[in-house]
Amino acid sequence: MKTVLSSRSIAIPAGVDVKIKARCVTVKGPRGELTRDFKHINMDLKKVGKEIRVDLWFAKRAELACVRTVCSHIDNMIVGVTRGFLYKMRFVYSHFPINVSLNGNTVEIRNFLGEKRVRKVVVPEGVKYVRSADVKDEIQLSGNDIALVSLTAAQIQGATNIRKKDLRKFLDGIYVSEKGAIPAED
Repeated sequence: MKTVLSSRSIAIPAGVDVKIKARCVTVKGPRGELTRDFKHINMDLKKVGKEIRVDLWFAKRAELACVRTVCSHIDNMIVGVTRGFLYKMRFVYSHFPINVSLNGNTVEIRNFLGEKRVRKVVVPEGVKYVRSADVKDEIQLSGNDIALVSLTAAQIQGATNIRKKDLRKFLDGIYVSEKGAIPAED
């Protein structure tokens, strides 16, 4: 069965400028600018006053899920240009200490399980890598685009996957310990 009209709206906060042209959304804020293309989804995107309205006409159930998804993407863009996103990752090891360093725009992971192989993960432009000074064995990834920050965290965690060993015994790796928007400073 088709739903005649499914509609959702997102409020635009003060200090954020949103432009919509042909389902291409550009969000500008104090931290920068993000652009995302939604041309693969057949829906109406309109800026009405201080809010964005997403309309989907005559859609089936699977297509209706796209309305909330697009709203979440736009909401993440607004949070990204106002506060930004922060992922904290911790090193877990039982015997061989993991050595992680930044070389240019590449994260190099050495001495993982005592192996000589150097694992490398490229940090994309727009993601900032920081080694925590106050917490031992922690790195922080931050940026405006949640997709790039989470992708970098996933690639670092994936580089330390353990193969051909018992995963219940070998728990070494680099794992995401905390994620979310950067806390607002009071």
